[in-house]
Amino acid sequence: MLDHLQLSECENLLQNNDPDRWLACRFIPARHRSAVMALYAFNVDIARIRQVVSEPLAGEMRLQYWRDVLEQPGQDHANPLASALWAVLNRYHLPVAPLLALIDARVDDLYDSPPADVTALELYCGETCSVLFRYATLILADGDETGPASLSGTAGVAYALTGLLRSSGWLASQGRIVIPQESLEAKGMTADEIRSGIKAKESLEIIRDLSGLALQRLRETGEGFSAVPAPVRPAFAPLALVAPWLDRMKEVNPLLVSPSDVPHWQKPFRFWRAAVWGI
Repeated sequence: MLDHLQLSECENLLQNNDPDRWLACRFIPARHRSAVMALYAFNVDIARIRQVVSEPLAGEMRLQYWRDVLEQPGQDHANPLASALWAVLNRYHLPVAPLLALIDARVDDLYDSPPADVTALELYCGETCSVLFRYATLILADGDETGPASLSGTAGVAYALTGLLRSSGWLASQGRIVIPQESLEAKGMTADEIRSGIKAKESLEIIRDLSGLALQRLRETGEGFSAVPAPVRPAFAPLALVAPWLDRMKEVNPLLVSPSDVPHWQKPFRFWRAAVWGI
């Protein structure tokens, strides 16, 4: 479906910036693998914008570029990633609106203000990550039954929230706070105190509460997994890392110390098991 240039661009971007999803793609059936990789590569290009621009306005311009790409079907895009994404959308008859919502949600990445409350944080996770699980299930189903759409919602919150918590210390060092303002105020804290690393006890309590929410969403996904057809299950393989990541965060406050990762040698087996047997 993708030509050599498109596939090379997607695979290199994904492998260098999101190696866990790249590895999870090894367990996607070959006939659908390039399509899922193109979807994930698009997400990488959007997600890394804050890291590659010097000011929010430049980031807004890059996001607008992707809006223009998605709002101009049938255009001959010189960007191999853009042309690959449209090839996937056309081949699998996927809607554009959820990807536009993903782009809109990523505007928040460019600024330092924390989400208003836990509901806003879950909404962000849903718009930026649940859509990836949903599209991956649609690609693997290829017109057949995907299982409950709600599982993509809980899966995306579990995966994205865990990822945000694991990287919360690094993000805070860059000025970005992912802890909801409502949670900070409940502990008598400010965003600046998160950035400076003080009130470790209070911040750890917030992290544990949010980790509990991520675990709850993971369990909700697992409870409904029996309804997911076997050909679609590999779409959920990335979730195999969520539980061990949450376990490792019990040992440290990720705002102060980066939690350890799952050993690389364990990941292929975890992905295989999730793709075959579920999470």
